[in-house]
Amino acid sequence: MSESGPDKQFVDFLRAGRFMLQRAVNDGRYVFYPRAAAPGDGAALEWVEASGAGCVYSTTVVRKKPPEPSYNVALIDLAEGPRMMSRVEGVAPEDVKIGMAVRAKIVEGGDGPYVVFVPADGAP
Repeated sequence: MSESGPDKQFVDFLRAGRFMLQRAVNDGRYVFYPRAAAPGDGAALEWVEASGAGCVYSTTVVRKKPPEPSYNVALIDLAEGPRMMSRVEGVAPEDVKIGMAVRAKIVEGGDGPYVVFVPADGAP
């Protein structure tokens, strides 16, 4: 990650407890992963608060050698339109299903804050 620019801004927002997305000022298209200009036409981008709502587009279980636990890797369609890679927590990896409604949660890891998802029905 660079020391400045959109990727650093994204992480700084996460550190502040805010999940932000970029939106093209000319037509309102949402963009993820953070970038300096909108793909395709180079339009200016602005930061806006993400709703945090999403839906599992695809998922797979990564099985680790015991005693390490298995985990899932999921593609999440955000309510705003972009798709992002993450994981779903709060349920067994095998219980994550395509079409499952999820909501974003910011967690802290060894490399800094990042976004995971939890089931939208209120599971932890």
